[in-house]
Amino acid sequence: MLYDPRLVQPMRDELTRLGVRELRTSDEVDEALGADGETLVVVNSVCGCAARNARPAVAMAMGHGKQPDRVVTVFAGQDAEATARARQYFAGVRPSSPSLALLSDGELQFMLERHQIEGREARDIAADLTKAYDQYCATSQ
Repeated sequence: MLYDPRLVQPMRDELTRLGVRELRTSDEVDEALGADGETLVVVNSVCGCAARNARPAVAMAMGHGKQPDRVVTVFAGQDAEATARARQYFAGVRPSSPSLALLSDGELQFMLERHQIEGREARDIAADLTKAYDQYCATSQ
């Protein structure tokens, strides 16, 4: 069962205000995740750990010197087709929401699953992201 779109809109807006691009179809996912360069995929969710930990961590990491070429999001429980397709790019990782995945040329390089997000401070999650950016991203801000 999908969540009411009115319920999730503020949670979507929290990321899109930052410039994160929403992916709502499997074609949009393939286009973004199959592109050359680095892509951060935010699997968004209605849960408290997405609100308190994951989305704020993404916002904090956006100010880091190195950045992925793209930051995109799919919404678990809302954009079912896009979320399922994105998860196909996360080979060997069980479905998890929220989660944060960094891909390079379509290949998974780094992943934070729900159990690595839940109960942690946003600044610590942002530090994990920026460390991954330093390791895998070529683009400086």
